[in-house]
Amino acid sequence: MNTVDRVLTAAGTRTAQRLLGWASVGTLAATAVAGLLLVPPDAEQGDVQRLMYVHVPAAWLAFLSFGVVAAASAAYLRTGRIRWDRVAVSSAEIGVLFCALTIALGSLWGRPVWGAWWTWDPRLTTTTVLLLVYVGYLTLRRVADSPARRAQWSAVVGLVGVVDIPIVHMSVVWWRSLHQEATVIRPGTPTMDGSMLATLLLGVLAFTLAYSYLMAVRLRIGRLEDSAASAVMTTPTPRATAPRRPAAAVDGGGRGA
Repeated sequence: MNTVDRVLTAAGTRTAQRLLGWASVGTLAATAVAGLLLVPPDAEQGDVQRLMYVHVPAAWLAFLSFGVVAAASAAYLRTGRIRWDRVAVSSAEIGVLFCALTIALGSLWGRPVWGAWWTWDPRLTTTTVLLLVYVGYLTLRRVADSPARRAQWSAVVGLVGVVDIPIVHMSVVWWRSLHQEATVIRPGTPTMDGSMLATLLLGVLAFTLAYSYLMAVRLRIGRLEDSAASAVMTTPTPRATAPRRPAAAVDGGGRGA
């Protein structure tokens, strides 16, 4: 059993899922306390900037989720093992959730800062394209007529869709954008107050633990679904039998009168 098998097996236990769940709740609560009460408001945007501590981690985890989809899709195309397809679809479902949350939180942040819920900003547009690609990924899985074809088609989409992630990240550099340029993942040191950076990284940890918990639960459900499907396929169909004809009535008195 290789390292990936051991990790997936360990994460699938109820004890590991319980630990991940409590760790997620604890770090999310700590992020909320730090983001709302401990760090100072932004000098220009004020308190609305506190949305950064959930908006940015949600975006980073959407990227992570779709990166896992691409890696698992490549592994499936290379090995043909259905386990990798299960990992890919589980991460895609969670990634769509994080990506939609990113756009929703961005709209809440943009309304008081930009004066509009939505604008065709390059980063907003490319992020929406990313969301639509993986919604299409999940939709494609419902129209394929066989499990093998479903896994192959979706693996190709999973690999192609990940190309949009660097485009989203670099969009603020390549085109004129309302978004500010990167302040953490950039050449040189982060251009952010130390307490704000620590709270942001805490939020990233909290969302990463939440992603790990959701993946563990989703993979366990996937294994149960596969086991149920295998049981149905291997159960022999009862043989149809002709209905029994009723026995003829016997006239005990004879036919004569």
